[in-house]
Amino acid sequence: MSAHFDHTSDARPGRLPLAWGVHAFTASGAVVGVAALLAILEGALARAGVLMLVALVIDSVDGTLARAAHVREVLPRFDGRRLDDMVDFLNYVIVPAVFLVAAGSLTSWHWAALPVLASAYGFSQEDAKTDDDFFLGFPSYWNVVALYLWMLQIPAWLGTAVIVLGSVLVFVPLKYLYPSKMLRMRRTVIIAACLWLAAMVGGCVVPDLAERLRLVELSLAFPALYLGLSFWMGGVHRPTSP
Repeated sequence: MSAHFDHTSDARPGRLPLAWGVHAFTASGAVVGVAALLAILEGALARAGVLMLVALVIDSVDGTLARAAHVREVLPRFDGRRLDDMVDFLNYVIVPAVFLVAAGSLTSWHWAALPVLASAYGFSQEDAKTDDDFFLGFPSYWNVVALYLWMLQIPAWLGTAVIVLGSVLVFVPLKYLYPSKMLRMRRTVIIAACLWLAAMVGGCVVPDLAERLRLVELSLAFPALYLGLSFWMGGVHRPTSP
């Protein structure tokens, strides 16, 4: 595959390296994903968990950086969305699927095929994101699911049931928040997300302290908030007639 480095529409001094820097930042998420896979293979699940969270942070801010740097105008021949989708499929689907198997969260490794296949379908849909900036269908947050199943020591039979349910929800036309493009309650969600991230990192790095403080259990408040706001603001997707 060849890359195009010319035909930029806005190459004012400073904007070109800034735009490439944003794309490099997005691509770095794939490097973090590979590091997470290597950690899983070494049996270092706590380190893998931290790396999965690092990849999540990169994905959470790169879109905002891309819009601020006007990368589409500066580099019109480079598809940042395609890059983002490739990195996301690695970090939100492949890495968590391997993590689920290594953590013993499934009754058989074969169940890991479900989120991979369902997400392959979800990522390939032209309307994976709605016109009003929602994800359509469960947005493949398998990294979050995998971490909770491991941290909370959920039995394999129940973990498998959760994975089956999540895979089915990929196909259900419910709308889920796209946090970086929220217009209402954005600040509240960002603050809650930062607190959630701190609790999850604590669960990986200092598990004994996290267990005493019930950090992981308390952190479930954020996924509950996310789902509640998604169903309140989004609900069922009703496509408009052409």
